[in-house]
Formats: sequence, structure tokens, C-alpha cells
Amino acid sequence: MVEFGKKLKERQIQEWQGFYINYKLMKKKVKQYTNQIESGALDHRNALKDFSRMLDTQIEKIVLFMLEQQGLLASRISQLNKQQDSLQEQPDISKISDLREAYREVGRDLLKLLFFVEMNAIGLRKILKKFDKRLRYKFTDYYVKTRANHPYSQLQQVFKHVGLGAVVGAISRNLGDLQDRQGSYLSIYDQPALPLQDPVVDAIKAASDRLTHSTHFLNFLAQHAFIMNEELPSAAEEPAREERYHFMSLLLNLASTFLYMVNTYIIVPTADEYSMSLGAAPTVCGVIIGAMAIAQIFSSVYLSAWSNKSYFGPLVFSSLVLCAGNVMYAMAYDVNSIAVLLIGRLLCGLGSARAVNRRYISDCVPLKYRMQASAGFVSASALGMACGPALAGLLQIKFKIYKITFNQETLPGWAMAVLWLLYLVLLWITFREPARETEVDPIPQELNTEEQVSLENGPAQPLLLKSIENEEDEEGDEESEEAAEESRQPANSLASAYRLLTPSVKVQLLIYFMLKYAMEILLSESSVVTTYYFGWTTGTVSIFLACLGLTVLPVNIVVGSYISNMFEDRQILMASEIVVFLGIVFSFNIIVPYSVPQYIVAGLVMFVSAEVLEGVNLSLLSRVMSSRLSRGTYNGGLLSTEAGTLARVVADATITLAGFVGQSKLLNITLFPSLVICIASIVATCCTYNSLY
Repeated sequence: MVEFGKKLKERQIQEWQGFYINYKLMKKKVKQYTNQIESGALDHRNALKDFSRMLDTQIEKIVLFMLEQQGLLASRISQLNKQQDSLQEQPDISKISDLREAYREVGRDLLKLLFFVEMNAIGLRKILKKFDKRLRYKFTDYYVKTRANHPYSQLQQVFKHVGLGAVVGAISRNLGDLQDRQGSYLSIYDQPALPLQDPVVDAIKAASDRLTHSTHFLNFLAQHAFIMNEELPSAAEEPAREERYHFMSLLLNLASTFLYMVNTYIIVPTADEYSMSLGAAPTVCGVIIGAMAIAQIFSSVYLSAWSNKSYFGPLVFSSLVLCAGNVMYAMAYDVNSIAVLLIGRLLCGLGSARAVNRRYISDCVPLKYRMQASAGFVSASALGMACGPALAGLLQIKFKIYKITFNQETLPGWAMAVLWLLYLVLLWITFREPARETEVDPIPQELNTEEQVSLENGPAQPLLLKSIENEEDEEGDEESEEAAEESRQPANSLASAYRLLTPSVKVQLLIYFMLKYAMEILLSESSVVTTYYFGWTTGTVSIFLACLGLTVLPVNIVVGSYISNMFEDRQILMASEIVVFLGIVFSFNIIVPYSVPQYIVAGLVMFVSAEVLEGVNLSLLSRVMSSRLSRGTYNGGLLSTEAGTLARVVADATITLAGFVGQSKLLNITLFPSLVICIASIVATCCTYNSLY
């Protein structure tokens, strides 16, 4: 891996090199401030003042150049528009073709400008993080708060690229007008859903979306998957991913995710009755449900490590263990053993391959398909969450075959064992093991101008530009220092991964823990609570849980398509946390008698707001987390999985322990920790709000 300073130098556009952020100079300044403060020659106040002035100068340089380039592009588009008007009176096919190519050429130059802005935005984020880390001061909070909200903000120009959208729209509209639409002269504004099939427009849109973290529906769904991307991926990586990509293998990974979520939630409606049939208390359902999560804490690590060498092996192992675990879960009824039942659920947790599924998408799916694949991962999870309880509701029959009992408690285990066996057969026949990565030269080969803007490798590939000749100066020593200080190698242990977590990252992981804890409390104790208060049957509980699961996609459509385009992620984050808090408060059994409408409305508010919160939370987490956690065994996806799994374990343990007090107090006792953690997460969010930019 190559450090950012070197990547920035290699990928600068040569004629624009004087207008990039001077990352090397600013990094030296940070080191100088650190030494001077330690020696007492400088105080924090003067360091902040001097560094703020330097940042303002750098940002002003970038913004003024960006506006100048926008003006040049706008002028070229204006000239082309005049030519297009003349062609409306006297159409000429050859001139129309030349005009279309001229618009594309402007589009290619716009791509260069978008990549220029993106590299500078990344550089600004990195130097702010470096300043905070070296001087142990929350300078980012101060700087963003004073600059971003100012009416003359130049920081907004860099991070929101104000004005570039108009140029993107002009190029798209004119290329759309020139495109042969079988005699139709409607513009893209008249038919916004009609796709414009032009590789330049696709590339511009992809670059613009990446720069703005655009959150249309697919991208908002993809945020839930938390598939981390490198900020500046290497050009050599995409051809390798194209070779490793196999559509059927991707579908099998998504199927594994779907089946695992079905396996997780299919027992929820009947777990309390199963525990009572084996002579245990109904609240032991917390241990039964949580046993799977306990084992998943360990399986996520060893299966993720195994995926360094193979994807096929972990998936086969997962299928076999899950098949065996479900058989043991079902057989526990006839052997009348709660221990066998718990061992079966532990085995199911040991077969969790969700970390492998995530990593397959991250490592083997090309960038141009990754957003759709990540959205598919989330959709498969949501569908599995809904189908699990629904399937349990359908398995309300009872019969015996050779002294083996099949009823509503055991049929979920038998059904899942058969499904995993079928999946194993399909996996063995159709899965293709991707070729492993080989070491590549981190310094890209020099490219000519035409090759630099080639779109053959897909629209989502960042524009890679000609590397600048190495200068004979002291930079070698500086880069060696950065390589030692900021090694780009992935974290090789949980301890090293933890050391990379900044306060902002820790707060986002706390929020993720909170929302998973609240959701697990709601789902896992639903059968016990509704039976005690309302006398619901297994079928009614199944319908309720299935309806909750089915809200995931519609809610994400609304948030991803509309709300996320009107508000910043951090604003949605704070609002969602507050709504989760209100849902928890409204769920408490304070009003006597406890009513069905109160339970359903409070549960729906809590669940839906937690789903919205999850997408925004993981989006922000991917931005504030170190790029060293974008790959390797101990990656960001694994950390978030472990945080969520730990939350489920604690929640299920809370349900079981609260059961000793009595079912009448179960609801309030289990909701109280959710309330405390939610309040803590809101306070922590307020403390780090300005760093979530």
C-alpha cells in the first residue's frame, strides 16, 4: 500500500500541480507545531491560528482554480450550444456526430476536474485528522464549525462542489438531445427515468456521486452493508477484480446471507414455547436466541481469516456446521435436553459466514457493480429477517416419523437443515473460487492523455493521471517517516485495529451497538411479552415480526431517495437517535393496562428509526474510519459485525436475567439499559457532531 502523500503526487495532473493542496508542507507544519509545543516555544492558541490561516489559503487556492476551470468548461459548452442551435435548422449527421464527440471531450475534462476536487477533499480530511492526532486537540470540530456554516464558506465549495452540478447537467442534457431517440425530441428533464446510454455521462455521474457521497436508494441500501472502499483505489486492482468476478458466486454469497438471517429469526416466535416444553422458563428464549450470536463473535474472526486463502472453504464449512446445528436443534425435543438445543444454536452461530460474504463483495466485485452488490446484501438480510418469522408461522403442524417429532418447535430446525443441504449442493456445483491477489507495482505506469480518460474499465473507476517525475529532494526522508508513522498495511490484530479507532469512530460504533441492542430486545422478547400481556399465538407473533422486517426496504426507499438528499447524514443521524429514544420511552409499561396499539406503534417507531439510523451510521463510520481498515482480516466490516453481535449477546442475556425477576417486570427491566445507552449515544454524538463532515 502507498501512503496518501505519494499517491497525491503520482496522480496530480501535471499542468495543475500548483493548485493542489500542499500536503507535504502542511504535514511538515504539523510536525513543527508538535515539536515547538513540546519544547514550550509555541502554545496551542498560536498554532491553531497559524494552521487555520494556512488552511484558509490552501482552500482558497483550490476553490478559485476550480471556479476558473468551471468557467472555461461553461464557455466551451456555450460555444457548442450555438453550434447545436444552427444544426437544428440544417441537420447534418456528420456534424452532429462531431458535436457529440466535442461534448464528450468537455465531459472528459470535467472528469479531470472532479477527480482534482476529490483528491483535495481527501487531503483536507487527512491533514485535519493528522493535526488532531499529533496535537491531541479537536481542531477539526473548531475549523468545520467556523468555516462550513459561514455564508461565504469556501469549504462548502470543496466538499459539496457547488456549481459543478450545473456543468454536469448541461453536458448530460445536450448529449441526451443529440442522442438518437427514434424521432423523439424530449429532453432528459421531460423523461428523467429514461437512461442516457453514454459512457462519459456514466463516468461523470459515478465520479460526482462518489465525491458527494450521493445517497440515492441503492447507495443508501449499500451503506447498511458497510463494504468499505479505499479512498484512492489503485488502477491495477480493477482488472484483477474483473477477472475474479463471477456472478453466480456473488448470488451464492447473497443466498448465504439470506438463509443465515432466516435461520436467525425463524425460531423467535417459538423459542419461549420450546424452552417450556424442555422444562425451562420461557425467558430462557433469550439464551436460546443469543447462543447463535455468542458463537458468531468467534466465527466472524476465524472465517474472515480463512477467507484470506479461500472463499469456497469457509462457505462449505459454514453450510455443514449450520446443517448439523439445525439438526441438533430439532432433535433436542425428542431427547428432552436443553443442552442439546443450546449446542445446536451454538453450532449455527459458528457457521456464520456474513463476514466472508461482506469480504467477497469488497474484494471480488468490481467497483461498477459493488453498490448494487452491497444493496443486494442488505436486501437479502432484510428479506431473510421478514421470511424467518413468516416461515415459522406456516410451520404450525404436528406429526411423527419413526419416533421423530415434527411440530412448530422442531420444524424450523428441520426446514433450515434441508435448505442448507440444498445450498451446499448448489455451492459445490456452481461456485468458482476467485484467483488470489498478487503483489503489483504500486507506482502506476505513465499513460498518455487518451489512456488516462479511457472508460473501458467501467464508469466507477477513478481517473488516474500521469505520474510526476520524482524530485531529488528531502521528500524521501519525509515519506519514510510517514510510512513508519502511517503504515498503509491492514491491521493484523484486533488490538492494532482498536488503536486505529478515533473518538468519532468509537462514537459511531457505540451508536451501532445501541441500535442493535434495542432491536434485539424488541425482537427477542416479543413472543414472551405479547403472550403475557395480550395472549398472542405463535402465528400472531410471526405476522408481527414479519411485518417489521418488511418495513426495511420501503423505509430505505423513502430515506434514500428523498430525505437523504435534503439533509446531511449527521442531521439524519441525530434525528434518528432522538426518534429511537422516543420509541423506547413510549414502550415502557407505565400506563395500565398495557395496550396492543401502544406496543405495536412504539415497536414500529423504534424498529424503523433504528433501520434509518443504521444506514446513516455505517455511512459516517466508513468516512471517519482509517483506510487501513478497508481490507484484511481485521477490517471495518468485521469490527462493526463484532459490535453488533456483542450487542445482541448482551441483549439476549439481559432478557434471560430479567426473567428471574418475573414476566410482569421483564419489559421495563430490559428497556431501561436501552434507554441509558441511547441517551449516552446522543450525548456522544453531540460531542463529535462537527467531526462528522
